[in-house]
Amino acid sequence: MDLGIRGRTAVVCASTAGLGEATARALAAEGARVVICGRRGDVAKAIAAELPEAVGVEIDLTAPDGPARLIAAAEEAFGPVDILVLNNPGPPPGGSSDISDTDIVAATESLVLPHQRLVSLVLPGMRERGWGRILALASIGVVAPIPSLALSNIGRAALAGYLKTLATEVAGDGVTVNLLLPGRIATARTVQMNTYRAAKEGVGVEEFAARAQAAIPVGRYGKPDEFGAVAAFLCSEAASYITGTALRCDGGAVPTL
Repeated sequence: MDLGIRGRTAVVCASTAGLGEATARALAAEGARVVICGRRGDVAKAIAAELPEAVGVEIDLTAPDGPARLIAAAEEAFGPVDILVLNNPGPPPGGSSDISDTDIVAATESLVLPHQRLVSLVLPGMRERGWGRILALASIGVVAPIPSLALSNIGRAALAGYLKTLATEVAGDGVTVNLLLPGRIATARTVQMNTYRAAKEGVGVEEFAARAQAAIPVGRYGKPDEFGAVAAFLCSEAASYITGTALRCDGGAVPTL
């Protein structure tokens, strides 16, 4: 299937590893011009060098001027942004009884504010041109809060509420807004969480990881490139009638429709 995004400019946040990198590579494979970004500028540039048409940008999106500098770099390289993929590392694990006011503010500042700032910078142009894709790489915690990830559950739910509201407002302008919710995908974040949960339960990491895998109906962890393919589709011309949706990519792990 031709996804219809050849020549489109895509900014993929936190794309120097994990799901962000997988999404960036999938978009590049479909002919999009991709901006790779993250705090590790050398890694961003190295990944960009492997792709047909891409640039790497060193950026801290939690800095007040980070979003503006990223979009300026993207426009300088490729012109107006057509596809914006929102993504960032999750907050540290912990239960609800362990968090403070400061923790909640920090989670919101990292998971909501940078994304809202990015959207505000690219949305006017998308609406004017009558085409745009905004996709957040979130978590199944949006629909089924994950134990020991209280801060992530709070921040990502807030982001989901903002994006769902936005989707309704801009749907008539040719701009879609969606969330893609990963379950257990084989990334460093999953290893981190397995290590944390294993320690909490007093079992070995390998034992906990095996139990977690067995609980997934498809019987395995997801592959980053599988997730990236779904993300690329949601950013495509073919997905023009999908908006305001939170799609799970979890191997059937969440036991609800």
